Amino acid sequence: MRARLIKRLDRSRSAKLSVLSAPPGFGKTSLLAAWIATLPREEQTLAWLSLEVSDNAPATFWTYVLLSLRNASPALGAAALSMLEAPQRPAMRAVLTSLLNDVAAETTSLLLVLDDYHVIENREIHDDLGFLIDHLPPHMHLLIASRADPPVQLARLRVRGELVEIRAADLRFTVEEAATFLDQAMGLELAQDQVMALESRTEGWIAALQLAAVSMQGRQDTAGFIEAFTGNDRYIVDYLVEEVLDRQPPGVRDFLLQTSVLDRLNASLADAVTGRTDGKAVLDLLERGNLFVAPLDDNRRWFRYHHLFADVLRARLVDLRSDEVPALHRRASAWYADNGERPLAIRHALAAGDPGRAAELVELDAQAIVQAHRPDRLIELLRSIPDEHIRRMPVLSTYYGHALQGMGDLRGSAARLDDAERLLRQADDNVPVVVADPQSLLSLPARIAVGRGYLAIAADDIAATVTHARLALELVAPDEHHWRGTASALLGLALWKQGELDEAQSLHTQAGGHFERSGDTGLAITSAYHDAELLKARGRLSEARLRNERSLEFAREHPSAMRYAPNLHLGLSELCCERYELAAAEQHLRAAESLGIYPPRTPYRYKLARALLLQCEGDIKGALVLLDEALRERVAGAVPDLRPVEAWIARLWIADGRLHDALQWARDCGLSLQDEPRYLREYEQITLAKVMLAQSQADPGKTSLDTLSGFLDRMLRAARAGGRHGAALELTVLQALCADAQEDSSAALATLRQALSLAEPEGYVRVFAAEGAPLLRLLAKAATADPGGRYARHVLTAIAAAGNPFRLESKPTPPGLPEGLTQREVEVLRLVASGLQNQEIADQLVLSLATVKRHIANVYGKLDVSHRTAAVARA
Repeated sequence: MRARLIKRLDRSRSAKLSVLSAPPGFGKTSLLAAWIATLPREEQTLAWLSLEVSDNAPATFWTYVLLSLRNASPALGAAALSMLEAPQRPAMRAVLTSLLNDVAAETTSLLLVLDDYHVIENREIHDDLGFLIDHLPPHMHLLIASRADPPVQLARLRVRGELVEIRAADLRFTVEEAATFLDQAMGLELAQDQVMALESRTEGWIAALQLAAVSMQGRQDTAGFIEAFTGNDRYIVDYLVEEVLDRQPPGVRDFLLQTSVLDRLNASLADAVTGRTDGKAVLDLLERGNLFVAPLDDNRRWFRYHHLFADVLRARLVDLRSDEVPALHRRASAWYADNGERPLAIRHALAAGDPGRAAELVELDAQAIVQAHRPDRLIELLRSIPDEHIRRMPVLSTYYGHALQGMGDLRGSAARLDDAERLLRQADDNVPVVVADPQSLLSLPARIAVGRGYLAIAADDIAATVTHARLALELVAPDEHHWRGTASALLGLALWKQGELDEAQSLHTQAGGHFERSGDTGLAITSAYHDAELLKARGRLSEARLRNERSLEFAREHPSAMRYAPNLHLGLSELCCERYELAAAEQHLRAAESLGIYPPRTPYRYKLARALLLQCEGDIKGALVLLDEALRERVAGAVPDLRPVEAWIARLWIADGRLHDALQWARDCGLSLQDEPRYLREYEQITLAKVMLAQSQADPGKTSLDTLSGFLDRMLRAARAGGRHGAALELTVLQALCADAQEDSSAALATLRQALSLAEPEGYVRVFAAEGAPLLRLLAKAATADPGGRYARHVLTAIAAAGNPFRLESKPTPPGLPEGLTQREVEVLRLVASGLQNQEIADQLVLSLATVKRHIANVYGKLDVSHRTAAVARA
């Protein structure tokens, strides 16, 4: 069971000294006995001495050592023992020199084991033992087992390579060893997860595992016992109290009990809690004594108690001195507050039964937490405080409102801002309110105005947003860059929602500068992400890419901001999809994954970016699944939702042959081709045009192409006027398809060339690929002519290199088509029906001739026909 440690002990015999140092119950003696049992007796002389407190006199100690050696080998120590028994005993070094001469004359290896050496406290014995270790012959090895490090020159031996150490961390049972012990030694058959839970709770402490096993014997609900197992178990309590706590001097015992309220401690904190000045000395003593204390850093400044030991200490403290507990927590809270660790100060204030003090501490930290973009952390702290305290504090209520906005709870945010405004009015009327820092009241109106602006924009109340944002900019001090940046960003978002993209872009750029000057790297990156989205909406893909890339560099220079960098990779992935650089898009998605997809908004954005890539790769059903998941994770916010997921799903329904569902979506939205362009619904209106175009292709006569053409003209004029070149390009592509559906080939090609001319400077490809086979046919024609032929060929090549993208948003399967045909087979069959030969079909779909032949063979098999005419007739 302990094979790994027995091997270490085997290797230790080449050193002068081995030390097994660990608290009680870690199996030191059992390990030594198991190891010694494996040693060949003919090659090894063994002397074992188990020490007791009564062995602290030097003469007694060394007499027992010599007797142990003589029992192992009668030739050893006879003269030294006589010297000890002489009436005029010589100096101990002379006695030991005589012993060493006897050992040197031995021909076999000699092992001396001193067990329980921690009971020896005599300095003279320690010094003489050090002399013995320094002069040991090569074939003698000393092994000391102790609850505390022996006070000999361990550091010197360690440097010389003459020391082997096995400590509590080594002696702890691994999960595998714990499973073997509980099964074979204790007769318990536990599941792997139950063993792992016990090993984790006991931290591999063997005695605790054994005591837990004793407690479980005869129990029916072992799973329930393991889940509830703590240091309050009566066997654990009895063992630690009798074996550890009661054996300590009163001063050490008091220190242990008083500091048990701490999860971690250092000397200064311990002094503050205990009211003493010997914290460092006691901690050093506890560590040397292996009293279930573990260092938490290499400098040995911070420590913690073993979890079960801490449980026992806390239970003992409550039993013996419950009236002291609140004061201990108050002192801990004060120390943490003075040392800048407010979350722990808050926790101890609550444990002391002082929620008012806890609320004040939260308020002092609230702005920093909000500006660090950890609304979840602030809300977690606030929910630990009774609400009646918070509702009396205007500053804390304001920051609570901001935190709730960060988590998407806009209704809760509005209620907290209402509280803040009510309390602020009371303060203006000289009614006392609770404030941790009275100076913070001066800036509160600006903070509330920013919060109101956010709520207004989330509710699409643009006029109110502009009012609140401009008020905030008037109230915020010039050097309060975080809040100036926030107000500027809100105003920019309002203008974005109004379609005034140029001015919105300018305000976002200003906001980013304020955030950088304030040191708010998180919002600086978030602002840059939105900047890039604005650039993309304006058709400036290259600038958007550069903005994201520069922000990534900025994030790498500020490691604390890397939490926000995944969004930049998601933005870059979508930009790569626009250019059909799908391998690069995948790399950016993986980069985002490696950095972490943190809530609340990034999981939603990640699913959208992944869905877009799946769409480009032709996996429509996979994209639909992700978009459905994204809908459930969508968090309300201030940024314009200019690509509603529901409309995106409708586009994919067209590609998936579900035209009926797409038409139903259009009806549910109340959209019509008679509508005038509306910027906030532009994506939905373009989606409506796609749905109507698909309907005209599936069932000519159902849609008036003239009406559709007029609608597209109005939409295009609005997009151009607003500087939305991305939307203008997409609308131009749809105009080309509409002209093609009207059988006006020359107009279709002329309009497509315009689209290619618009697309080429920024490298757009997806906007063409998304329209499937009808547009690919037009591209194939445009590729053979100028102007536009060169970029048409580039688009076709990029699409072909992506694999199988042609299922995207192509014509729905006409009613009556036999089930079982893939979308690609449907496309091939349509082209067969139009009279094209195999090579012409290959050219149109950018496939190899062999692939086209394979698709046709599959169609024949599924339709149970043997030639082209029959296939067309059957369809």
